[in-house]
Amino acid sequence: MKLQRGTEEKLFSGDASTRALSVAPVRDAFVEETYDKIAVTYDWTMGPALHAGRLQARERLPLAKNDRVLEVGVGTGINAALYPSDVSVTGIDVSQEMLDKAERRLAGRNVRNVRLMQMDAAKLDFPDNSFDLVYAPFVISVVHDPVAVAREMKRVCRPAGHLVILNHFLSANRFLARLERLISPITIHAGFKSDVDLPAFLAQAELEPVSVEKVALYWTFILCGGREAVDS
Repeated sequence: MKLQRGTEEKLFSGDASTRALSVAPVRDAFVEETYDKIAVTYDWTMGPALHAGRLQARERLPLAKNDRVLEVGVGTGINAALYPSDVSVTGIDVSQEMLDKAERRLAGRNVRNVRLMQMDAAKLDFPDNSFDLVYAPFVISVVHDPVAVAREMKRVCRPAGHLVILNHFLSANRFLARLERLISPITIHAGFKSDVDLPAFLAQAELEPVSVEKVALYWTFILCGGREAVDS
């Protein structure tokens, strides 16, 4: 399904390039503290809730043999364990508690092609053009500054590579959108914002997707070319 521009603009006033992405801003420290706390229960609460979207998105990733992959927000490593063995994966997360669980998961499954690093997604410690595919599953609604994260993802993605985002965004349905706005200040305590504005995010991050489609009903899969396609 191609992105239908203007669908959600009817719900909001103001310029998408300047309006707030959410009614529930969060601090970086709050995000780290929250995920350190929920790491112990994540695999049997949020893990199953996200898994259908995770699997459908995995099938759509444009992976090729020997690709260098960056997964932003690797969490407890559920997704990291699904990559084919012929790609090289770097998984980053701000929460050390989540990374500790990921390390145990990958070791238990004898996964040898994934390295884990603690890192702020908005300040990636990698040179420009380091990866063939940069993937952020279920991250954009979590981080303090989604636009900064997207820009860093673009920076470290090679010009002919791919940038992929999997996330929930504010509904185009007026009633559901109002509800998501209402509950977002509450859902941040469970680790996510329920009301991230997709047109505003794309405009402010200067992303021009190749495609945008729904997976597992609830999640939005955004596929972008590398910087070459974004900047053209």
